[in-house]
Amino acid sequence: MRKLFGTDGIRGVANVYPMTGEIAMQLGRAVAHICKKGKRRHRVLIGKDTRLSGYMLETAMSCGICSMGVDVLLVGPLSTPGIALLTNTMRADAGVVISASHNPFQDNGIKIFASDGFKLPDAEEERIEQLMFGGDIDHLRPTAQSVGKAFRIDDAVGRYIVSLKHVFPADLTLQGVKIVVDCAHGAAYRTAPAVFEELGAKVVSMGVKPDGRNINKKSGSLHPESMCQAVKRHNAHMGIALDGDADRVVVASEKGELLDGDHLMAISAKHMLAQKQLKKKTVVATVMSNLGLATALNKMGIKLLRTPVGDRYVVERMRKGGYNLGGEQSGHLIFLDHATTGDGVVAALMVLSMMLREGKPLSELAAVMTRVPQVIVNKKVRQKKPIESMPAVIKAIKQVEKALGSKGRVLVRYSGTENKVRVMLEGPDKVKIDGYAKEIASKFSDGH
Repeated sequence: MRKLFGTDGIRGVANVYPMTGEIAMQLGRAVAHICKKGKRRHRVLIGKDTRLSGYMLETAMSCGICSMGVDVLLVGPLSTPGIALLTNTMRADAGVVISASHNPFQDNGIKIFASDGFKLPDAEEERIEQLMFGGDIDHLRPTAQSVGKAFRIDDAVGRYIVSLKHVFPADLTLQGVKIVVDCAHGAAYRTAPAVFEELGAKVVSMGVKPDGRNINKKSGSLHPESMCQAVKRHNAHMGIALDGDADRVVVASEKGELLDGDHLMAISAKHMLAQKQLKKKTVVATVMSNLGLATALNKMGIKLLRTPVGDRYVVERMRKGGYNLGGEQSGHLIFLDHATTGDGVVAALMVLSMMLREGKPLSELAAVMTRVPQVIVNKKVRQKKPIESMPAVIKAIKQVEKALGSKGRVLVRYSGTENKVRVMLEGPDKVKIDGYAKEIASKFSDGH
C-alpha cells in the first residue's frame, strides 16, 4: 500500500511532513534510480507552478536526482500538461511536477510522469516509496564526473505554446472571437493568454500576476464567479478558468453560465460522434460525474464507463480500452489524441473549434445536457477509517438510498489528497438531498 502517494502524487502543507525538503530529496534519489537503464547519461525534467515553496522543493528534488548521477532539466513555472509534453518531446527519462493543483498556496505537491508523458501507475509509485525508505539505494553515491548536472531550459514556454497551437485546426481562426482567460495566478499565466492571442482571439486576461502567495486565491476554476461576470461585462464569446497547474478547466458561455467538466464532455462527445471521431462510441468518466451526463450520452447512443476519482484512472481506462475522450466533473478533460493528461488549454481549444465548426454559441451547444441536482458535503476527519467498518455511516447511507430509489445516487468517499470525507448525493429535490448529505456526513468523527 502506498503511504505517501495519493490519487494525484504526494501532497500536503509545504515544509511539513511529507512535503519537506528531506522527503523531496529522497524522492529525487528514488526517481533517478528507476530511470537509470544502461550506461548513457539520464535526464529528469522538473517544472513547477507559482507557489513560494516551489523553490525549496525544486532545489531538494534536483539535489536528490543529481546525487544519483542523473542530470536535471529545469523549466521553471509551467503547467502540468506542459511538463508531461516536454518530458516526452525532450526525451527525458521522467518528468516531475511540483504543484498542489487547486489547493491554497501554503500547500504543495509532487507528481511524476514517465518518459512517455503519462502518470506513473500505482505499482510504480509503490516501488518508489520502497526505494525511499527501504535503504536499498542508500549506498549508491556516484562521485567525480559521475555526479549529475542541472540545466535551465529557457525556451520551455515557447515550445509548449507551439505545441498547443498545433492542437487547433489549421483551417480555423479565432479572429473576431473574444475570450476571458483566468489563469488563477498559476502555472499558465504566460502560456494560456499567448496561445489564444496568437490564434487571433481578443483576450481579456485575469489571474496573470502571481506573487507566490495568490495562486488560486479567489480566482481560477475553484472560484470562477469573477470570470463569469467578466464574460458578461466584456460581451465575450466564452470564458475560461484554469486551476493552479492548468490541468483542469471550467468555462462560461456567452451568457455567463458556468459549465463544468461533465457539460464539456457531453458537448465534445456529441460533436465527435457526429464527426465520427469518438472511438468506440464511448466516454470515460469517474464515479463523481453527474447523472445528467449519463442520461445525455445514453440518448445519443454513447456508452459511459466510470472509474475511481482521479484523472490518472480515467487515462488508464482510456488507454486500456482504446478510447479517446474522458474526464472528470472537476474539469480534467482528456483528449487522448492530443495530450497524455488533462490539459485545460487543450480542452478549451477543442470546445472553441466545435463552436466554430457548428456555428453555434456555447449556450446552445450546452443544451445537450441537463444536470441532475447534485450536492457535495466535505468534512474533515482525523483518520480515514474503512467506511464499511462504520455501522452508523452504513446505516445512514442505506436509509438515504432507500428514500431516493432509482431517482438518485449516493457516493461516499475519502479525498485522495486531504483528510476529508466527501459525501455526494444526486436526486430530483436539492433541498432534500442536501439534508441527506449532511446527515450522512454527521456520522463521521469531527477532524478539528
